[in-house]
Amino acid sequence: MFFDPLFWLFALPGLLLGLFAQARVKGAFNKYSKVRTLRNVTGAEVARNLLDAQGLYDVTIEETRGFLSDHYDPRSKVLRLSPEVYRTPSVAAAGVAAHETGHAFQDAAGYFPLQIRSALVPAAQFGSGLAPWIFIAGLLLNFTTLAWVGVILFAAAVVFTLVTLPVEFDASARAKRLLQSHGLLVGDEMQGINAVLNAAAWTYVAAAVAAVGQLLYYVLLLTGGRRD
Repeated sequence: MFFDPLFWLFALPGLLLGLFAQARVKGAFNKYSKVRTLRNVTGAEVARNLLDAQGLYDVTIEETRGFLSDHYDPRSKVLRLSPEVYRTPSVAAAGVAAHETGHAFQDAAGYFPLQIRSALVPAAQFGSGLAPWIFIAGLLLNFTTLAWVGVILFAAAVVFTLVTLPVEFDASARAKRLLQSHGLLVGDEMQGINAVLNAAAWTYVAAAVAAVGQLLYYVLLLTGGRRD
C-alpha cells in the first residue's frame, strides 16, 4: 500500500498540510510564550476568570502532563492544562487556556456539534486504531466483506475529524470574544492570541484532509477504481 503511487496521491496533501500546521503552531506558540501578559495572568488564572464570569464554578482546572496536552473533559467537567499553559503568564498560554475554556462554554450551552463529537469518541478511537488493519486483512485474504467493515469503521473516525472542525473553530471564536469582553488582555495582545489560535486551527484542517484522503483511497481500491 505504501509503495502505491496512488496512495501517496491521496495521502500527500494531508501530510504536507500537517507538517505546515505543526510548524505554524510551534512557531506561534514559541514566539508568544515568551511574551508576558501585561496583567501578568497565567493560563490557569485566565481560565478561572472566564469560567467564573460565566457562572461555571463547578468546572475545575487541573495541571496535566505533556506539551500542549490541554483539553476539556465534558464527562468530569475538568479543564486540564499543560504546565506551559497552567503556570505561565504569557499571551500564548492565555490563548490556549481561553480556547479550552470555550469548550466548557459549549458544554454548558449544549452545543450540538460538541455533543456529536463526544458521542463519536469511542467509535473514532476504535476506527482509527483497528480499521486500517481490518481493511488490509480483508485485502490480503481477498475477503471483500471484511475490507468493507474496515472502511465503515474508519469512516466513523473520518466523521469525527469533520465534526471536530466546527467544534474547534467555535471554541476559538468564543475565546477571542470573551478575552476582549472581560478585559483580561490589553493593547495588541489579541494579535498574539489570533496568531496562536489561527495556527492551531490548521492542525484540525490537516487531520480532516488526511482522514478523508485515506478513506477515499480505501473506497477506490474496493470499488475497482484502481486497475492493475
